[in-house]
Amino acid sequence: MVYAGMILGRLPWLALDRTGIALLGAIALLATGAISLPAAGAAVDVPTLALLFGLMVVSAQLQLSGFYARVAAALGGAPLSPAALMAALVAVTGALSAVFTNDVVCLATAPVWIEACARRRLDPVPFLLALACASNVGSAATLIGNPQNILIGQAHGLSFVGHLARAGVPAALGLAATWAIVAWQQRGAWSARVAQEDAEIRPDDDVAPFDAWQTAKGLAVAAALLLVFVATDWPRDVAALGAAGALLLSRRLHSRDKLGLVDWPLLVLFLGLFVVHGAFAATGAAGDAVARLRAAGVDLAQPGWLFAATVALSNLVSNVPAVMLLLPLASEPLGATLLALASTLAGNLLLVGSIANLIVADAAARHGLAIDWRRHARTGVPVTLATLAIAALALLAQR
Repeated sequence: MVYAGMILGRLPWLALDRTGIALLGAIALLATGAISLPAAGAAVDVPTLALLFGLMVVSAQLQLSGFYARVAAALGGAPLSPAALMAALVAVTGALSAVFTNDVVCLATAPVWIEACARRRLDPVPFLLALACASNVGSAATLIGNPQNILIGQAHGLSFVGHLARAGVPAALGLAATWAIVAWQQRGAWSARVAQEDAEIRPDDDVAPFDAWQTAKGLAVAAALLLVFVATDWPRDVAALGAAGALLLSRRLHSRDKLGLVDWPLLVLFLGLFVVHGAFAATGAAGDAVARLRAAGVDLAQPGWLFAATVALSNLVSNVPAVMLLLPLASEPLGATLLALASTLAGNLLLVGSIANLIVADAAARHGLAIDWRRHARTGVPVTLATLAIAALALLAQR
């Protein structure tokens, strides 16, 4: 039922999202004795949760300091042509998403981009779609860009620099392809549909004012954390918790505000899925299914089949559950990189394929702009196909 809920996004007649379904599934398994409490605790990957939490606090610091909004506002006001402005948006969003959580980047900058586009009499929708797609593509470059990459890196003990060397080029080429596709679709019609009048062009209430000191503090801690990831073998989870602790020591930004920006539902989703997946793995059903597929000529441990399975499952059950199911099959570093790239890039295919897409669509709706699944698919499908093709060719060249 949990995996069915991951596919549907809800359960009939119940007000549950994927997080609620995963948590309820874990509770049901514990209550029925299908898994013991010690076994459930052992199934939870605490280092992954700790790393994810620590990075969320770092991103919260930069969001509260107004850093993301200031960057977006500076770009939005630059004297650039529409195509060049979109190129700047894609490049900067991709870079920020590779270092900080892509969902937070979209949450903090989407309202600012809407305001900037309205002031310049540009249609905000293509810029918002480019924002969502670029955040997903850019996040694939590093082991800290998104939750599934964090999980893969921790589970396989991957080198931060090693993954960047393998995934950085396809991610960069994917960002270029993203810009080319959206700019080509929008050619000659940058101002064709402006959804806001002058009276509606005002700062969003959710956008934090810029604080230079708090921004400098956040960037200094983030830079130190990246240095630890790149130049040392310290545990990334402990380093991230240390960074979070340093930022919580503040006289001006209340810890309540920072912790309020932590994506607790995502952490609970991970927690529930760890327990459910642990119970499922203990049944041996997953191994039996993989063996039957192998006997039928479909070896999911082979790169081609693993790539296809990752793309399909990421759009069926979403990328985090898909990665949890397929992690045992990605036994080599290249297989882990394949899993990270395919699961992340597949998130652009459908509007519900990634949280970043939904965040951008929600921000658009609050400003009277409609981004439904059809409008998203017009951009998301070609971007996904192009970036997946780039990733496949890059991985093939590295074999």
